[in-house]
Amino acid sequence: MIEPGVQAPDFDAPTSKGQNLKLSSLRGKSVILYFYPKAFTSGCAMETHTFGELYPKLSAQGVEVVGVSVDEVEKQSAFAADCQADFPLVADINKQIAKNYGVLGTFGVAKRVTFYIDPTGKVAEVVESMRPGPHTERAVKKYLSAMKP
Repeated sequence: MIEPGVQAPDFDAPTSKGQNLKLSSLRGKSVILYFYPKAFTSGCAMETHTFGELYPKLSAQGVEVVGVSVDEVEKQSAFAADCQADFPLVADINKQIAKNYGVLGTFGVAKRVTFYIDPTGKVAEVVESMRPGPHTERAVKKYLSAMKP
């Protein structure tokens, strides 16, 4: 698995937004890059919905959110709409992104891992937990806890 301090591997892949996303195009911003096992499963829906709720505040702080799973583009688009996620969900259909980050699980789906990437493109922090809560809770503490209500 990619460790903190390492340059985040770049990728160029299709998204739920109907266009490709090149990770390096987000340089200059902090990025929450979260991998989840499968669209439309309970934990993944909970995580994506919560990131969807947080996204307006995160975006206002200059933080981008990108979700990645091995699901097809059409499924990612439907899942984004269902979870009200206004950020891109990447379709890693060839599983190369998950492999490059070291998060491809034994069943051919991504493990639930979140990479917090700094504006220079380096991994600043990694959260790994099967439960979705620690991933979104860390985002709140890292980027939103200093905000005034």
